[in-house]
Amino acid sequence: MVYLVNRLLSVALTLFLISIVTFGITNILPGDVAMMIMGTQSNPEALEGLRESLGLNDPLLVQYGRWMGGMLSGNWGESLLFNEPIAPLISQKVLASGLIVVLTMLMALVLAIPLGVWAARHRDRWQDTTSSTVALLGLSMPDFFIGIMLILLFAAGLGWLPSSGFVDPTADLLGAVRHAFLPSLALALGLMAHLTRMTRSAMMGILNQEFIRVARAKGLPERTVVWGYALPNAIGPVMTVAGLQIGYLFGSIIVIESLFSYTGMGWLTYQALLNRDIPLIQSTIFVIAAVVMLVNLAVDLLYRAIDPRIRLG
Repeated sequence: MVYLVNRLLSVALTLFLISIVTFGITNILPGDVAMMIMGTQSNPEALEGLRESLGLNDPLLVQYGRWMGGMLSGNWGESLLFNEPIAPLISQKVLASGLIVVLTMLMALVLAIPLGVWAARHRDRWQDTTSSTVALLGLSMPDFFIGIMLILLFAAGLGWLPSSGFVDPTADLLGAVRHAFLPSLALALGLMAHLTRMTRSAMMGILNQEFIRVARAKGLPERTVVWGYALPNAIGPVMTVAGLQIGYLFGSIIVIESLFSYTGMGWLTYQALLNRDIPLIQSTIFVIAAVVMLVNLAVDLLYRAIDPRIRLG
């Protein structure tokens, strides 16, 4: 409990610092919020009146306090681009991108763990070389290139999956999965490379330990030794790396969602940046940071649940 409280306090402090940086950077971006609302041909007196009514002439400290108060109370303002409240807009997009992140992580783990275990069991043999080559290919190809190849193969060529678009998961889960599958696979193939190398490294360390030699000496089947004894002890570091990659996914998702015209959180952030929608930029960055930190905290707690020998502190 002490560890959880300390971590939550650390998350709160980090988010506070992120909010300061985000607010500061967005306030030095080119563009005038009042002019974006009223247009470039607006009357100067009307522009000045709007700035005054929006509080844009107040000191930055006052503006920051007003913005943070709104974020904490759920009043995140209104998007200049979409002309609708930001909070419900972001909640819908977070759900859409969350589907991609979950599918990406599941695909990456399903591919990476067997491949890493296979490589560790056959160290310095052709199986290990093959695994390393696959991982290197995944690391060397950009996500957007993989995405283009997947569109050409599975959408344009075979016609199995849609190449673009978005379906609300709350309305049609199967349709949402079909539209999210190719973007998720594009991200998963790159993430798989990192997790494969981590799984191989962790398994090689475990397979050389004394308790594995004892299990083999007792005549246990190799499958039981590897999957029942070695892998549970090696999965912790893999989970930690997977949790840290959540931040990478939210960074890459901006490009992937734009490529697939998938209107999730990444697409929303890109549109906000492209159109200088300052209130939306501030909210999306803050929400993404909060989600990444909370997911990493959840991974740490899950690590402890899987391996009770780990002491959190």
